[in-house]
Amino acid sequence: MRNLIISAALVAASLFGVTAQAAEAPAAPYVELTNAVPVAVPGKIEVVELFWYGCPHCYAFEPVINPWVEKLPSDVNFVRIPALFGGPWDAHGQMFLTLQSMGVEHKVHAAVFEAIQKQHKKLVTPEEMAEFLATQGIDKDKFLATFNSFAIKGQMTKAKELAKKYEISGVPTLIVNGKYRFDVGSAGGAENALKLADKLVDQERAATKAAAN
Repeated sequence: MRNLIISAALVAASLFGVTAQAAEAPAAPYVELTNAVPVAVPGKIEVVELFWYGCPHCYAFEPVINPWVEKLPSDVNFVRIPALFGGPWDAHGQMFLTLQSMGVEHKVHAAVFEAIQKQHKKLVTPEEMAEFLATQGIDKDKFLATFNSFAIKGQMTKAKELAKKYEISGVPTLIVNGKYRFDVGSAGGAENALKLADKLVDQERAATKAAAN
């Protein structure tokens, strides 16, 4: 009987130990979305960055993420999406989508960030935006016409819908292949965020190859 009691105690202690270890295990640095979001380019692994020109953390992330994007392999598609939480977020997001639609976003993206973050320009009205962008070689009239177009309003709606599906609450946030969401803070810094993105991209690539075999 004594041996049975000792055995029971050891089993209980063992189970308790396992439970305690499980409770203390660190949480994953990313969230797997309940419902995967379709990617923009089927057949490619997608990495989305949600950002805001008015976010200092997004601005600080730029020198780290841009060189990374330039070295991405051909099977990875990088997409920037403006986070639209109202007010200046929407204004800046509409500016980004307008520049992107005009095919000039890559030419002035850094300058817009600098103007807002370093020169403290607000750039919240179409006129303010057009005046500043004119100094960067962007046609004012074309910008304003595009900014107020039906097509851009449609893109704004789409961006808001994607943000809801991604369930984001802040920026900068990365989404890998419409499945995994994490931010720079939860990943442990900018460099670690990109290492995590690489790891998840590799994971998705391996899963695709396994499914094909």
